[in-house]
This record gives sequence, structure tokens and C-alpha cells, in this order.
Amino acid sequence: MDDDVLTTLKILIIGESGVGKSSLLLRFTDDTFDPDLAATIGVDFKVKTIAVDGNSAKLAIWDTAGQERFRTLTPSYYRGAQGVILVYDVTKRDTFTRLENWLNELETYCTRNDLVKMLVGNKIDKEVGVPVHCGSYLSEASAKTRDGVQCAFEELVEKILQTPGLWESNAQPRGVQLGDQEQRAAGGCGGYCSVL
Repeated sequence: MDDDVLTTLKILIIGESGVGKSSLLLRFTDDTFDPDLAATIGVDFKVKTIAVDGNSAKLAIWDTAGQERFRTLTPSYYRGAQGVILVYDVTKRDTFTRLENWLNELETYCTRNDLVKMLVGNKIDKEVGVPVHCGSYLSEASAKTRDGVQCAFEELVEKILQTPGLWESNAQPRGVQLGDQEQRAAGGCGGYCSVL
């Protein structure tokens, strides 16, 4: 399958502890959900190849620990990332407001100015939700029910592939072209996703 892969992309998942970063990762890569999943210690890593607009991309997805005590481990993982998913818990407003700290850390340690950022409000399956108003830069998901998970990753990859400077140096030397813009606009994931 690697012969058909357009590029390999480094994707980060960041946010506060307990917002469901690892659950989103496991739902996306393995289609599993564990309600008793232990907190990530340091960093976890998964690989998945997906097709977006007729192009295959291998995703190297880094799941970082949200606890303050592991923050010293994460700066090296920011280097070379092409995309980042910033996750918050829709039932805990403070996890949304603390995303500003994660954005500051991202700006400090990331080696790219043009990486694609996506906000994902996780746990939409919960009955109690905190309304968050942040314009159109939001995707909502539930790792538990699968809602919006695949779409969030696909939308992120699509936006990265639309920015050739982010990935073309990683591309295999083949004549693969991105899909037609109108076709991309007609597809999508039912309006679940937007990108920063």
C-alpha cells in the first residue's frame, strides 16, 4: 500500500488531561472505545493510512499527555508537525479556555507557521454540554459513538493536502494530483468540520 501513498503527515493531538484525546485516536485508528482508558503517560503514537479526495496519506499521529508534569516531554514532538487537533471536553468549559495555553505552546515549539489547526469538541454524547462560540473553526465529535471522528481527521488531512508547502517535500516522487476543488466542496462530512 505504501506505493500508493502520496505523503506521510505528522499529526498532533493536544489538549487538557481527560478531554478524550486518546479515545479519539483509538476510535479513529482502531475503531474501539474503552470507557476505562488510563491517562496517557508521555506520548502515544499510532499510524493509519487514509484516502482523501482520491489520494492516500499515511498519518503518523502523536497523542500527547495533557498533565502538566509531562509537558517537558512534548516540545520535541511539535517539530515537523503539519497538522494539530486541539481537543476540549464540551461538558467542561475550562478545557476550552485552557486551549489558549496549548496554542501558545504550539506557537513556541512548532517549526512551521503554516500548519493546519483544528478544534475538536469531544464528548458530544454527554447530556450536559457547554455552549462554546468560536466562529466556524470547530468540529464536534464523540469517541464513544463515533460521531464526527473520521470527519475531523479527514477534514484536517484535506486542508493539509490543499497546502502543498506543508507536505510536498515528504511526497513520494510520483505524478499524483489532488482532486478537483468542486468535487471536494460537494463531498465533505455533512458540515461537522471546520479548520482554523
